[in-house]
Amino acid sequence: MWFAIIACDHPHSLNRRLAARSAHLERLKALQNEGRLLLAGPFPAIASEDPGPSGFTGSLIVAEFVNRDEAQAWAQDDPYVVAGVYASIEVKPFRKVLP
Repeated sequence: MWFAIIACDHPHSLNRRLAARSAHLERLKALQNEGRLLLAGPFPAIASEDPGPSGFTGSLIVAEFVNRDEAQAWAQDDPYVVAGVYASIEVKPFRKVLP
């Protein structure tokens, strides 16, 4: 089943985010290579493709997992968690309807 992983960043965590970004993307690319990633991306703090020093407020990942526990465990092992970027993570089942 698809699960939405909604993460909120700690304030002023942009430098930690940038430092952990390559490891974070590596995990997402692994999901993509397995055909289990629907979408992933950050929430810019301002309405801009490149928010610069304003940074980001969190991330959204929609990926396929066997169950919620597996999705939660995967999310908790994210490099952004280890680096102290994410302040909180919520995992919800997701049903793709469109497109």
